[in-house]
Amino acid sequence: MARSKLKALALLPAFALTGLSMACGAGGDGSGGDAGSQPGGQEAGQQIPAAQKDDKLAAQVPADVSADGKIVFGQDQSYPPNEFVDAGGKVVGFDVDLGTAVAQKLGLGVEFANASFDGIIVGLAANKYELAMSSFTINAERLQTVDMVSYYKAGTSLGVLKGNPDKINLDDLCGKNVAVQKGTTQVEDLQKRSDTCVGAGKPVITMQQFQAQTDVNLALTSKRAQAMLADSPVVDYAVTQTQGQLETVGEPYDSAPYGIAVTKGKGDYSQAVQGAVQALIDDGTYKKIVDKWKLNPVGLVTKSEVNPQP
Repeated sequence: MARSKLKALALLPAFALTGLSMACGAGGDGSGGDAGSQPGGQEAGQQIPAAQKDDKLAAQVPADVSADGKIVFGQDQSYPPNEFVDAGGKVVGFDVDLGTAVAQKLGLGVEFANASFDGIIVGLAANKYELAMSSFTINAERLQTVDMVSYYKAGTSLGVLKGNPDKINLDDLCGKNVAVQKGTTQVEDLQKRSDTCVGAGKPVITMQQFQAQTDVNLALTSKRAQAMLADSPVVDYAVTQTQGQLETVGEPYDSAPYGIAVTKGKGDYSQAVQGAVQALIDDGTYKKIVDKWKLNPVGLVTKSEVNPQP
């Protein structure tokens, strides 16, 4: 399942936790930060035609959002191919292109502000951001605090070194060293798996948590971890970008929708964002963006919804 804020950090001591990393975010303009740097593939240079403004949808945007002519998006720019900083220092990715197109539909410009993943929703509530778009899973907990507009479905994938030298098996990670990004649903997933290991009299899973997904990838390629769990698009991209160093094991599982987070109580703002996403689906722009970033077409949605039930 896609990235998700943990319900309780108190769960963590059940693991042998190592390798915690506190990454420094970029400036408020989202212009850079080495934690998110990745080689920019050719897809990063492909241009998506600007979306045409929809006056009806633009009229639904609250005045306090539209007043400065732009939408400020909160995101963690360490999660290629969804949001990351390329080799030239530019913020790029699937969410960046789609977020830009959504803003254009609403007649506005964009600013992508970098932050740690587990602080984005808090920043949205504090009016630091006007939307949050960072591979957020739509789940019941999050829907209690924000509205969410669906736009893609992703599962969790297991990544290992090429050839799977440690014979990693998703159904038995007991005693293995697995890297994940802090604050994601993959942490919850591993917690449950480790509890099962202990219940069966087997060793716990040693979980390494990192603030940035790019550090998770590095932990695996440098052999400081034996495997990693992340969103399926992220693992697929890591495989292609590491020139054969990595591979996936098994199929993605626990598929769930990504959502753009919107502050509750903002009038018709959520409906405006949903309408923009739907318009981009209908006119083919959405498919072009998915194809540009080589996301699995299985995750395509034909209908965007506000607060779909998980």
